[in-house]
Amino acid sequence: MTGRRFGIGLRGNLPAGEYARLGQLAEELGFDVVSAFHDLGDQPAMVPLLEVARLTKRVRVGPACLNPYSMTPDEIAAAISELNEVAGGRAYVGLARGAWLDVPQRDAVTRVREAARHVTSRVDVPVLIGAWGPRMVALAGEIASELKVGGSANPDLVPVMRKWLGGPRTGIVLGAVTVLDEDGAKARAFALSRVQRYFEVVARLDPTLARAPERITDDLLDRFAFAGTPEQVARHVDEVFAAGAARVEFGAPFGVEPDAGLRLLGRHVLARGE
Repeated sequence: MTGRRFGIGLRGNLPAGEYARLGQLAEELGFDVVSAFHDLGDQPAMVPLLEVARLTKRVRVGPACLNPYSMTPDEIAAAISELNEVAGGRAYVGLARGAWLDVPQRDAVTRVREAARHVTSRVDVPVLIGAWGPRMVALAGEIASELKVGGSANPDLVPVMRKWLGGPRTGIVLGAVTVLDEDGAKARAFALSRVQRYFEVVARLDPTLARAPERITDDLLDRFAFAGTPEQVARHVDEVFAAGAARVEFGAPFGVEPDAGLRLLGRHVLARGE
């Protein structure tokens, strides 16, 4: 095996039972991590995570990410403690400032630092920090085992983040909407519709772009999604790891049909690193 690691990211928009089933399938296919997003308007991340934790045995589970503005550090610590207990010690805590929050976000680096300290004083779990900006990325280099750049599939971003991290200790995770299908054009069209949900936020944060594009187009898609045929996505993932990433997180919906997309990832992308 190579050092390549893979995860999936679940969105909290599915009925009860679906998260556990997808988590079990991911574990069966060889994924290393199952995370859940904590986006406003969807179910809280702990809903899918507890489902997955109860019915899996190996994958690491955690939110990507919680924030110290809509949840207090005490609430985050209690939630992660429960998750870690249910998962038998397989939990991690993901923290970020939360780009979609309609609340004041003053002194975000200090708030995230203090939240991480508070959580890890109560439960022994690894820390992941979600970030795009140099100050929060530098914090990840100090205290986190992983930095997640959410909404990006751009290999050119990896060396920038490595420089901002200030050293090799913290692994870089790129995570974005993923759609695989044997019909590559169908997959990319479907991904374009799903990327639009967050494109306006993340496009203006990417320092490798000369200017923020006004809309997502097919020629920009590979910066913000993993999409296409299994071979297209496998080549894209190879580029991300060659740039220095430690892990790729494939975000929902995985395929035009989620199960089919996950199976294609397992057979054609994960297997490529064996």
